[in-house]
Amino acid sequence: MFVALGAFLMTLAGGWVAQRVSDRRHLVLGLAGGLMLGVVGLDLLPEAMEAAGGLVLGVPAALLLFVGGFLVAHLVERLLAVRQAAHGAAEARVPQVGLTAAAAMVGHSLMDGIALGAAFQVGGGMGAAVALAVITHDFADGFNTYTLTSLYGNARRKALTMLFADAVAPVAGAATTLLFTLPEELLGCYLGFFGGALLYLAAAEILPEAHHDHPARSTLLCTVAGVGFIWLVVALAQ
Repeated sequence: MFVALGAFLMTLAGGWVAQRVSDRRHLVLGLAGGLMLGVVGLDLLPEAMEAAGGLVLGVPAALLLFVGGFLVAHLVERLLAVRQAAHGAAEARVPQVGLTAAAAMVGHSLMDGIALGAAFQVGGGMGAAVALAVITHDFADGFNTYTLTSLYGNARRKALTMLFADAVAPVAGAATTLLFTLPEELLGCYLGFFGGALLYLAAAEILPEAHHDHPARSTLLCTVAGVGFIWLVVALAQ
């Protein structure tokens, strides 16, 4: 539980950083997009393919759900945007998209906690490796949760609420492993679906917004740095 507390604090730290650098919004979004891309491509998708196992008509189940998550995120955003436009706010951001994305981040952090608790059930060495990965990339989770919520026009209070929920989630997830064990295949399927949805938000929303008003080299460097940070986290966890 001390490790889960570390994840809690790192998540809050990530959200705090996202708030403090709001005057450099394009850099924040560039970094967030890079962190999300790194988490999906270097962490979530490999884990999903390993855990989900079998093929569905010749295609790994995790990849099918990855594509499905991307399409569902696109569909949900389009439906919400159409509804918003029908009420005369075509140019406005859709707050529900930000809240939905942040809720998905909370779900991901819950799964992080479950994975953490399960790893310690296997052994101390496995638990330490997973703990390093979870605690370090929970900083990115907190950063992204606050950024996603506020980017879509939600009030600061809602962004802080989602950040706190994301911080509590790994602690709650780790606690649940005292009661049951989550099937590995189910965890892999969830990670694949969530990865697709997260990639859509990064590629279709976060990165274009980052470069919209400030197509600067520094923004691109922040994106590359975000990917590099997650790569380092994954390497240290091996």
